[in-house]
Amino acid sequence: MTAPTAPPSLLSALRPQNQDRLYDFYRDLRTADELRWDRTLNAWVATGHEVVTGTAGDPRFSSVRYPDIEAVSEELRPLARVLSRQMLYSDAPDHTRLRGLLSRAFTPRSVAALSGRIGEAVDRVLTRAAPTGRLDVVADLARPLPLAVICDLLGVPEADRPVLSAWSDPVAAAIGSSRLDAEESAAASRSMERMLDHLRTLLTRQGGSPAPHTLRALLAAGTDDADQDLDELLANCALLLIAGHETTTHFIGNAALALLRHPRAADELRARPELIPAAVEELLRYDSPVQLMLRRARHDLDLAGRRIAAGQAVLLVCGAANRDPAVFPDPDRLDFHRPGGRHVAFGYGPHFCLGAALARLEGTLVLEALLTRLPDWRLDTPAPTWQRSLNFRGLTTLPTTFTPHHATPTG
Repeated sequence: MTAPTAPPSLLSALRPQNQDRLYDFYRDLRTADELRWDRTLNAWVATGHEVVTGTAGDPRFSSVRYPDIEAVSEELRPLARVLSRQMLYSDAPDHTRLRGLLSRAFTPRSVAALSGRIGEAVDRVLTRAAPTGRLDVVADLARPLPLAVICDLLGVPEADRPVLSAWSDPVAAAIGSSRLDAEESAAASRSMERMLDHLRTLLTRQGGSPAPHTLRALLAAGTDDADQDLDELLANCALLLIAGHETTTHFIGNAALALLRHPRAADELRARPELIPAAVEELLRYDSPVQLMLRRARHDLDLAGRRIAAGQAVLLVCGAANRDPAVFPDPDRLDFHRPGGRHVAFGYGPHFCLGAALARLEGTLVLEALLTRLPDWRLDTPAPTWQRSLNFRGLTTLPTTFTPHHATPTG
């Protein structure tokens, strides 16, 4: 009798043959076991919605990514030290304090005030593309727009944005990878160091009063230990700049691809634009820009019938949880009328994404514009290519075509 084949490692998600069938791969993992030990990654892998949400909000688990910085490679250590000061990888009370400070840049009023500028930026892109009949949704729209928005929100001058984007790419690649070679680790550490130096100059320059929502205003709200506060604030400003555009870029690209592959769904939104807010939530569930959350057991504990040892990592696969049929019936169907069920595309629990409202606003305005301005919008590639990352799910390019026309800006 042949012994049953063990499920593959989560790392197999990076194989090219699994990239475009990622959710089939997750389904196979979840069907085999919703919580299993992955020997290749030396971590527990959770794929069921209940165990993912339960663990994400469980105080028995820590969000600290590098509990022992000296244990990582020498090349990665400088980056690990910075990441360890970011709220994403912090626990209460540090996480609570940092989130309270940085949330001042994401108040409902601050986010709503960006609506007009986001709409104008989308308008400019589509007006330029109109006479050509071609639009790379990722390169022309999904990548530059969120970067401009987060920089605008935080008061980063336009001239500084290209270099900040270039520095963020190696860091995002490092965050999204489980295995880095020495060169990749060193490149990510150098990029983070340059970003921090640049932000330090921006934050501490003299002259003028900062606008209430900017990085300089956040610095002014610090406590008496100026050096410690500045280093900590710089680390978290880097987090906002990287996460603030990386994830929204992927969301816009993934949502556009889903609509292009489901033309009836796109036609439904054109006919019933009031469904777009519900569509945004369904598209986030359907192909999430962030695929993983990491938690680490604070002490020996039981989880879903398994014994988790102190210090062991649990990888919470958000993308798999969002396709769990126990919560989302017929989960592989794109359904803008789907009742109930809470997706975890923005995380879950205390670390729920600080910029969720901003990402929703950008997604709503982009989808409205694409569907309205490009009635015969269609995919121009048989097989889009995905970035190689376990953590982030995003396209490298998304070429599309439509009937050329001379557009008049709507703004």
